[in-house]
Order: sequence, then C-alpha cells, then structure tokens
Amino acid sequence: MLSAYHPAVVISSTEPKAAETAAIIAANLGIPLETEVELHEHDRSNVTHLSQEEFQRSVARLFAQPEDLVFGTETASQAQRRFAEAIDRLLARHPGGTIAVVAHGTVISLFVGDRCSGVDGYTLWKQLGLPACVVLSLPDFALESVISGSEQSY
Repeated sequence: MLSAYHPAVVISSTEPKAAETAAIIAANLGIPLETEVELHEHDRSNVTHLSQEEFQRSVARLFAQPEDLVFGTETASQAQRRFAEAIDRLLARHPGGTIAVVAHGTVISLFVGDRCSGVDGYTLWKQLGLPACVVLSLPDFALESVISGSEQSY
C-alpha cells in the first residue's frame, strides 16, 4: 500500500521495532533509509508494567491533560512538540519529496491531532492497529487516510 505513494525515503525512529520495520519497507521499495532520534515514542521509561486497562486509562489522561505530566517523563504537549519539530526538520531536508516516517502510535496521534483540523488524537490512537499507516498531504497536513492493521480507514 505504501508503494502507491512513491516515497523517496523512509525515515525512522531509532527505537528497534520502528527501525526494523523501516528497514524492511526501505529494502522492499528500494529507497534510502534514514533515522531520526526525535521521532521516538512518548517517553514512558519510568513507567512500570501496567495492565491493559491501566495503560488505556493512562493514555486517555495523557491526551485529556496535554499540559500536565500525568504519565511518563514528558507531557503530551512536550512529546507532540518534539515530534513536530523533527517532522518539520525532515520536510526541510527533503523539500518537495514524499517521505515515509516510521514512528510510534502515541506521538503520531498527538501530531495528527494537533496538525489536522477535526481529528481527535485520542480517537485516532484507539483506532490504530499494528501495523498502521497515516497518510497526510502537504503542505496543509490534511489527513488523507488511515490504514490500520485492522483495515479500518477514513
């Protein structure tokens, strides 16, 4: 499905799951692979194991209280800003080209919820399966489609 968008480069978070996925995509498409440290997931390095229910509640609070440190070591606003700045740098580095970014559900949902009018980041986060693809048009960052592991799209 990603090949239909003709990306010129795949850019990945340095986290292992994303980096491995990106390497497979880049190899299959025969395009370059880059990494970007600031594409990492919302930092939850201080969080111990949570049940699925506790995790869901924590993420819901993260989206509902973006300025408050409610879960992890950064607020939702901090994570969104970090990720958005990385995306802006990548777009400046690759002007006019289509890029494929391999990252993580929470920061992607925070970013899309902030940049795409009418899109609720938490609702998007709940709908993403594994793997999932969010297609945004440029320069307006309009949400074109969401292709999820569960094959939901809008």
